[in-house]
Amino acid sequence: MIESSVLEKPATIESYVQASVPQFLEELCEWLKIPSISSLPQHKADILRSVDWASAALVKLGFKTEILRTKGQPSLYAERIEDKRWPTLLVYGHLDVQPVDPVEQWIRPPFEPCVQDGRLWGRGAADDKGQTFIHIKACETWLKTRGRLPLNVKFIIEGEEEIGSPNFEALVREHQGKLAGEAVVISDTAMLAKGVPTVSYATRGLVYFDVVVEGPKLDLHSGSFGGAVLNPALVLAKILAAMTDRKGRVAIPCFYQDVAKLTKLEKKMFSRARFVAKEIEAVAGVPCVGGEKGYSVVERVWARPTFEVHGLTGGFHGEGSKTIIPQRAGAKVSMRLVPNQNPGKIVKSFERWVAKLTPNGVKVRVSMVPGGGPAFVEDLDQPVFQAAFRALRRAFGAEPVFERCGGSIFAPEIFKRAYAQTPVLMMGFGLPGENAHAPNEWLDLDNFRLGIIASAYFYEEFANKARNK
Repeated sequence: MIESSVLEKPATIESYVQASVPQFLEELCEWLKIPSISSLPQHKADILRSVDWASAALVKLGFKTEILRTKGQPSLYAERIEDKRWPTLLVYGHLDVQPVDPVEQWIRPPFEPCVQDGRLWGRGAADDKGQTFIHIKACETWLKTRGRLPLNVKFIIEGEEEIGSPNFEALVREHQGKLAGEAVVISDTAMLAKGVPTVSYATRGLVYFDVVVEGPKLDLHSGSFGGAVLNPALVLAKILAAMTDRKGRVAIPCFYQDVAKLTKLEKKMFSRARFVAKEIEAVAGVPCVGGEKGYSVVERVWARPTFEVHGLTGGFHGEGSKTIIPQRAGAKVSMRLVPNQNPGKIVKSFERWVAKLTPNGVKVRVSMVPGGGPAFVEDLDQPVFQAAFRALRRAFGAEPVFERCGGSIFAPEIFKRAYAQTPVLMMGFGLPGENAHAPNEWLDLDNFRLGIIASAYFYEEFANKARNK
């Protein structure tokens, strides 16, 4: 660790962070080396190693830590109470990471992080160890430059976010008093573009399914049986094709019944973010021609529900030809939901629609994959958002923007159900194209540095606003 004596006294937040970044990155790389993949049972011990690593990092800063057990993976709780009369901020992050497949597409080994080309490369660099670490180092910056934090800080660092947080709601209920605070901040999202500090106030919900079509009792010769029995792969293709219409709308009956309309303020904010379409096209390498007609790209990604197919199986996939009618075919599909849509109602509507589309001669099984949940939206007219706006503007030197996150993070809604009056803020420092769930994940080094500074400023700004309410 860089000693304060190396720095000019009194050290400022900016000078301490600037001088300490090399050491911060060295420490973060140690955390990233732990392959804490929550979806793979063989990495169960690595989740605990990751919890222990984060615990040790926070203990060094004077935090009291505790491992919170669940029916699945554990989470880490930490707190530093400066003064019980002061406001308390709860920082949420997660320490589990996505699988690394296809591993052959990684330029560097996924758990051998390195700094190169202005980026930190490695699984978990952006999602979400790197962003969680930003807050840990924001706390260190306060302690090294001022001797104490400007408010009380609690951490809850989850161990199974990447598998849909199946036990997190029960954990929050069990420890509701311990986790309570005046606000929750989550850094697990991305900025709209480099140099554009971003506050997210909403996420889309998610329901996820396995759909399996079963036909004959074994693979059949298509010459002997073709034209006599239904082909499960073809039936599946027709069912999936019937999920959307020619205008890109989801065709499931009653699907749009409860979709909340955008406010005038949101429409105004969305119009200012038209540049997002170019960012999406640049990362995807294809034009933005999907989704519902009649809506802008920003509206389609941030505020409209979708139906997507994520994987298809069945039949022959090897080289050459094999003329069979497959015994079965399967698909993994999901629906992203928006505020007011009820996941339970959507699940029932989807199951009924699939049943109606299923012809005689095959059986179709629909299984909901655990995890998922409703969309989340927060009221922007709260002091915590004003504090974030000021902090980001101070750190980045640019006017922040507000967005609805197109992805799904279930912690915000879980916190809101537990603490109805506590605002939940999402202030992320990732970037589009950072490959968070893909090979070659990275975190921008400028965002890493400025994210620490912005988080440190946010603690101060929020503490002042909370005291002056």
